[in-house]
Amino acid sequence: MITFLVAILTLVLGYFIYGKFIERFFGADDSIETPAIRLKDDVDFIVMPTWKMFTIQFLNIAGLGPIFGAILGAMYGPIAYIWIVFGCIFMGATHDYFSGMLSIRNSGSSFPEIVGKYLGTGFQNFLRIFTILLLVLVGVAFVTGPAGLLKDLTGGGFYFWLYGIFTYYLVATLLPINKIIGKIYPIFGAALLIMAVTIAGTMIFKSIDGSLHMNEINFSQLKNLHSNPGQNILYPMMFIVISCGAISGFHSTQSPMMARCMKKESYGRPVFFGAMIAEGIVAIIWATAAMNFFGDTHSLNETITSGHNPAWVVNEICNTWLGKIGAIFAIIGVIACPITTGDTAFRSARLTIADMLNIKQVSIRSRLLVSLPLFAVGFSLSQLEFSTIWKYLGLANQILSMIMLWTGAMYLAKKNKFHYVLSLPASFMTAICFTYLLVAPIKNGGLNINTQYGILIGILIALVAFSLFQLSIKKKYKTQKLRI
Repeated sequence: MITFLVAILTLVLGYFIYGKFIERFFGADDSIETPAIRLKDDVDFIVMPTWKMFTIQFLNIAGLGPIFGAILGAMYGPIAYIWIVFGCIFMGATHDYFSGMLSIRNSGSSFPEIVGKYLGTGFQNFLRIFTILLLVLVGVAFVTGPAGLLKDLTGGGFYFWLYGIFTYYLVATLLPINKIIGKIYPIFGAALLIMAVTIAGTMIFKSIDGSLHMNEINFSQLKNLHSNPGQNILYPMMFIVISCGAISGFHSTQSPMMARCMKKESYGRPVFFGAMIAEGIVAIIWATAAMNFFGDTHSLNETITSGHNPAWVVNEICNTWLGKIGAIFAIIGVIACPITTGDTAFRSARLTIADMLNIKQVSIRSRLLVSLPLFAVGFSLSQLEFSTIWKYLGLANQILSMIMLWTGAMYLAKKNKFHYVLSLPASFMTAICFTYLLVAPIKNGGLNINTQYGILIGILIALVAFSLFQLSIKKKYKTQKLRI
């Protein structure tokens, strides 16, 4: 229990200490008029209360990510704690804060447009296609899963639920953000937090009364405890599997939505940094629950490799520990949360396309112009088998985080600030992404080359990227001096 409580406390302190440092370091300034006020259109640009933005942002970036990812990550053992805690504070929360604040400073621009400004049109054009594809795939994946679960629960037809969810997605994407998302999301966001807190409280209570033995982290466990370590390499695969609880590029596609609703820049810390810390806490809770509910990490591995998936684990833990209330939480977790992630993915795709083509989104006609083709593509893709494509989404997610970190680092460099706050995490994620691409088994989205060579090449690529970044800074600095 000590490991669990120390991990939670460290995340909380990370918000108050490092979060405050990042806020001051960035230079949040309430005297600057935000896009929500300056560009108000009562559709996407509209002022919202801070508490509501926090719950919406939390639900947008979380969904099932910090639950399923943490459960799968727990299969590697207690070493997952280190990545979740320190990755969340020094990388994930900082990544989310900069993605949101840079959007505010650039009129609520979507992620590819921000990247284009700081890294150039080449990255911008790549990210436009890459981001839209990722968002559509995320949206589609979170249609078919809930539709299948609803079919099993109700006995209704799969396509009945598929059409119903797609219809909801379209309506939620078209309507002003305060009509559905602003009203429903805070409820589901609060439910997701309450579920995690309830699970945490249950573990603590059971640990105190002796009915649950909570394993503590120790040096002997700081290794890969996965039942199939040859196919599930600790470095870099754990850093891809646990993304939403530590750092996730998908968040950079979601932050601009709240950036368009923020009244003051000082609200950025609780909304962007704070929501990510909350997600890290949820990930710690579920990683701990998964490792201890079945006895230990080895038992968790046996359970999942025997044919049970994370959704089954969530349902089993909730029903066993929380009874009927747990069953309700489980339904919210495995059905409602994916749906709320899917509709914001489509909404983000609409905003990204609109920004790219410079199509104003004030009228319903202009929103339909962008949304209908988008949903036509999404519906077509929903008819395909996504088991293979989904393997690549974890890698694609972290590639986005890598690019966002380099973008933030370039912003800091242009402001003559200490860019290492972001350039070092960016270098680390560059090594992770390229190493994964090289050494992961082909069925998991990699090339499956020799592990040692792949790790070495990944590190070399990261060093080259860092060197090119430094050269780019020096080149821009010399150009500025010549102009002066």
